[in-house]
Amino acid sequence: MALLFEPIQFDQLQLSNRIIIAPMCQYSATEQGEIDYWHEQQWGSYALSGAGLCIVEATAVQPEGRISYADLGLWNDQQRDKMAALLRKIQKISPMPFAIQLAHAGRKASQDKPWLSAEQLASNDPRAWQTLSASALKFAEQDHCPHALNEAEIAGVVKDFADAAQRAVEAGFKLIEIHAAHGYLIHQFLSPLSNIREDRYGGSLENRMRLCLQVFAAVRQRVPQHIAVGIRISAQDWVAGGWSVDESIVLSKHLAALGAAYIHVSSAGLSAQQQIDVGPNYQVPFAAAIKKQVAIPVIAVGLIDDPQQAEQILTQQQADAIAIARGILYDPRWPWHAAAALRHEIAIAPQYLRSQPRHYKALFQAFATKSQT
Repeated sequence: MALLFEPIQFDQLQLSNRIIIAPMCQYSATEQGEIDYWHEQQWGSYALSGAGLCIVEATAVQPEGRISYADLGLWNDQQRDKMAALLRKIQKISPMPFAIQLAHAGRKASQDKPWLSAEQLASNDPRAWQTLSASALKFAEQDHCPHALNEAEIAGVVKDFADAAQRAVEAGFKLIEIHAAHGYLIHQFLSPLSNIREDRYGGSLENRMRLCLQVFAAVRQRVPQHIAVGIRISAQDWVAGGWSVDESIVLSKHLAALGAAYIHVSSAGLSAQQQIDVGPNYQVPFAAAIKKQVAIPVIAVGLIDDPQQAEQILTQQQADAIAIARGILYDPRWPWHAAAALRHEIAIAPQYLRSQPRHYKALFQAFATKSQT
């Protein structure tokens, strides 16, 4: 049996295989931070892909936490209700569990859609807002200076993560992922490159980890025990003197002790000065290093687009599951094609059974859906 298609468990949530659809921002929400028709067709496509789990895009816990004015949010009940309605539809066509990534962009907020501009909105743009961070340090020279959060405001961020997690459960998501990667707010507190505070949230590693651990603990406490809570981290900044793999291992051990269901290992995004050695599997060694030190599952991601490549990562015990991001945008049926390449059966919607190519025997089986009853 191919390891890629073996079940895996994240706390009490069992997945049918180890292919995870990673969160990918779509910048297609309404002005109110609500899902739109784009999300209906995209989530539906994900649901029929054959993957074991879909984690929908980074969703802001505060209006100020959006990367752009077109980001999803979960800071109010109307946003929750729109998501709940869509998830009810999806449950009729697929048994795949859906998760959500909760996020706060910090100083990397107040941006335009990326295909329109690579910079923050001008300060006089009516769509712009004041960005927030651990310290009053810019991400890039042309950016606006962020406001350094005080302790009362930090407490508000922690509460907003917990509130959004509760709404996510009410909407029907089966797993919560906390976004502590890619240079966004929690990562900004972790890295000494962006955190020069002199209070209990800055300086030592223990202090710089404080916000991350407080957010995780607050979310874990707020949601029911059967709801898995995982986290995505950047294992290193790719900048001298920045956040490191060794620090990521320490953080991962603390998160495991707090009940993390998994560690989802990415890297970078914190500094415009980053120098990344990009190539196939370029982030896998970080996942492997963390996996050796924790007893919970570790997810690898980053230019993993070939089924044999994904299978090898698992067989070499470098990770427990594989997250596919751009690859599944390019090929929405990537899990089908992986099953064919690895000669392994995969469960799909019964409406698609007749699409099986003739040269594959018994590649497809039907999963049960509510629409069949």
